[in-house]
Amino acid sequence: MLKIAVLLSGSGRTLDNFHERITKGMLDAEIQVVISNVRDALGLNKAEGYGYPAFHAAGNEAINAVLQNYDVDIICLAGFLKLYEPPPALARSVINIHPSLIPAFSGDGFYGSRVHRAVKERGCLVSGCTVHFASEVFDEGPIIVQKSVDLDYEDTTEIIATKVFAAECEAFPEALNRVNAKGIDFFWERVQP
Repeated sequence: MLKIAVLLSGSGRTLDNFHERITKGMLDAEIQVVISNVRDALGLNKAEGYGYPAFHAAGNEAINAVLQNYDVDIICLAGFLKLYEPPPALARSVINIHPSLIPAFSGDGFYGSRVHRAVKERGCLVSGCTVHFASEVFDEGPIIVQKSVDLDYEDTTEIIATKVFAAECEAFPEALNRVNAKGIDFFWERVQP
């Protein structure tokens, strides 16, 4: 079972998904702590409601100070909108989800609705999401899971976002289960530097 920390900046929709799937036995993980860089993030209130330790910590140093009090295998960036630098012991243990099929529409400046807008402007008929290990370069760590979604010509940016988020709800728990089954090193060793 993976012991996870969840870092978030907003509403906590991914936290909701994790909690539901853990409760139903579909995600072999245990949430140890939830941390937000935004003091009044709705996700912190949800975490407290679920019974998870929840903290506001504005920067990397403060976040890592909180994490040192918990036994954590994986740090999940769940809508965390800030560059995160983990402590050295967890440098290869940070997982992020990106709202496109990496390497398309990824890298510095591509996040959230910006990605979906770019997909719409390009006229793509397929989009999706990528769960990957985070590295010091945006969206370049080893890929764990990718899920695609078909798009229609008429899809608005909002419809694209809804379709991709539905895929994210499947992909992130699947990725955590794969990491639990295969181990962290498997994913780092399967890609070329």
